[in-house]
Amino acid sequence: MPLITLITDIGEKDFLAGAIKGQLLRYQQDLNIIDITHSLSPFNYPQAAYVARNAIKNFPTGTFHLILVNIFDEKTDHLLLAEHNGHFIGCADNGLLSMILEEEPQKVVSLVLDPNTQNSTLFFTNVFAKAIHELNNGKTIEEVGVINNQIKIKHHLQPSHGDDWLEGQIIFIDNFENVIVNINKFQFEQHRKGRGFSIVFKRDEVIEKMSNNYSDVAEGEKLALFNSAGYLEIAVNKGNAAGLFGLQGFSENQHLSNKLFYQTVKVYFQ
Repeated sequence: MPLITLITDIGEKDFLAGAIKGQLLRYQQDLNIIDITHSLSPFNYPQAAYVARNAIKNFPTGTFHLILVNIFDEKTDHLLLAEHNGHFIGCADNGLLSMILEEEPQKVVSLVLDPNTQNSTLFFTNVFAKAIHELNNGKTIEEVGVINNQIKIKHHLQPSHGDDWLEGQIIFIDNFENVIVNINKFQFEQHRKGRGFSIVFKRDEVIEKMSNNYSDVAEGEKLALFNSAGYLEIAVNKGNAAGLFGLQGFSENQHLSNKLFYQTVKVYFQ
């Protein structure tokens, strides 16, 4: 039974999440459709890349991943379908694919859109459904679309660094308001070089040791650990770090808000 995951920013307050599944099932009724999330923040590429990347790697090869995020970023005449490390990824040509993979896709084709049809979420879903159905029936990705060697590129949001420090951006806040920073364990240890460290946020909040789980500190106390995806996480045991410390995820539209919040976390090594 073919697997399809759904990652979108459309929310679940109207009919669209269900209608997307209906469009897919119209082409092939034996699909196993798995919702990853429909609650990504609009226009937040780092958040979408983090969620998609770390979900995709946990699925078996041969899985199809439909990523409907910021699909109307600009007027377009095609969608993208990529094959990479045995996975198939469908998304808009808006730069998100390169951020998810953190490298160039091994194969990518354009799914050409009918210029006489009005673009909509369900129309795009229908285009992807047709391509997935054809792949499931033996066609290669090259037979389904047109080879595309000039996809739009966006670079993954990387932490800045110096000899004795790393500065990361908050890229995700989970349902418990734990704060995820774009510093992974490899980067942390590479710059640490065996030294001690201080994790500093909101100017005066400091953490000087790494925990293995939330219960390593008393209830209500802050902690830092590397989460299941290997990224630095700031949390409060049985509390909400984001709300308590005024932390907010990175946004390219930060200047549009008058709220006081903090989007960076800095690590000093000594």
